[in-house]
Amino acid sequence: MSVMDELVNILTLEPIEVNLFLGRSPPGERGRIFGGQVVAQALTAAYKTVNGSICHSLQSYFIRPGDPTLPVLYQVERSRDGKSFATRRVIAIQKGEQIFNLACSFQVPEDGYDHADEMPSAPRPEELQEESERLRIVFKDHPEELARATRDRPIETRHISPINILAPEIKPSAHQMWFRARGDLGDDIGLNQALLAYASDYSLLGTSMRPHGVSWMSGVQTASLDHILWFHRPTNFSRWHLYVQDSPSASGARGFNRGAIYREDGVLVASAAQEGLIRKR
Repeated sequence: MSVMDELVNILTLEPIEVNLFLGRSPPGERGRIFGGQVVAQALTAAYKTVNGSICHSLQSYFIRPGDPTLPVLYQVERSRDGKSFATRRVIAIQKGEQIFNLACSFQVPEDGYDHADEMPSAPRPEELQEESERLRIVFKDHPEELARATRDRPIETRHISPINILAPEIKPSAHQMWFRARGDLGDDIGLNQALLAYASDYSLLGTSMRPHGVSWMSGVQTASLDHILWFHRPTNFSRWHLYVQDSPSASGARGFNRGAIYREDGVLVASAAQEGLIRKR
């Protein structure tokens, strides 16, 4: 099974009862569940309770670390079904406790006013080093981290101004990254939104650490506290997308991060925001 097939399998939740779904993590995962995975699974659960509407925004909170060796129960509350908009709340549960919750809004497709910021200039992804190749150099003397960092992943990434997480230097918070899914899954809007939600958590938290010359491997405790996405336009996430990120503020051991996601033809398809814990150990 390819890593892309494995991700699609993870996002194919098991129905348990009306409004109840079961999600699992990839075999062999350790530590805590990847935040983007929980966001994507919760969005998938919400999609299973709407008909013909498209998600335009989601807001979520990470409450407890998830255990990747255990399944996650997703409970969907059908808050409202209107003529144009539907609202859902999703609670993720492990061991009888909430580990995550999400609120999302869906809209029946309709035409309206249309404008968007232009995509900033950036080197093309073909001109940049694939992230796994870059990490082979970074972790060449750290075999355990090398194995984790260079394993096949369903999302391909290419950073324009990467940091060395073993020896980070002070850099501006604003940075850019190209990313895409490694397989083309067609134009299913809900599935592509779930893939984008999954990938949007890849680099956002680290943005607020760049101005301080630190990383999660240099004495900083990190954790995502929340994650917000606005889906502006449908997209096929198998294409290259430019993730433009910055961090306008950090205080109180929390870093605030923003992101704009552009399709490679310059169309703005989504915006993201996240606050994360960045605490000195």
